[in-house]
Amino acid sequence: MATIYTYWISTALLALLYLTSAFMYLTKGNWVRQALADLGYPAYFVPFMIVVKVLGPAAILLHVNVALSDLAYAGMFYHLLLAALAHVAVRKPSAALPAVIGLALLIASFATQNAAREISSPYALAAMF
Repeated sequence: MATIYTYWISTALLALLYLTSAFMYLTKGNWVRQALADLGYPAYFVPFMIVVKVLGPAAILLHVNVALSDLAYAGMFYHLLLAALAHVAVRKPSAALPAVIGLALLIASFATQNAAREISSPYALAAMF
């Protein structure tokens, strides 16, 4: 039972993190473009990232297709890892904290998803060992 709670809490918090970020990208576009420019990324990433930050959590929460859900986990893993590394690379390690928290939530969600889902992921069990 604790595993199921761990899955739903970590997944809900991860989705909240991503959806809050997408909302910020929509409402504070100029600030986000400047922050991405400070990290060395082009401004045209913003609309793409808004779509990714909405569709990723949707794929995980809806769990319509196991392969799509696992692909969303993989994409979010690389996104969060690269976001944390980008902040460290520009010597702002404290700004990497949301990405590190997101990584922890993502790992907890991925590792416990089979306990809470009717259709199991073939990769989640391997992630626990």
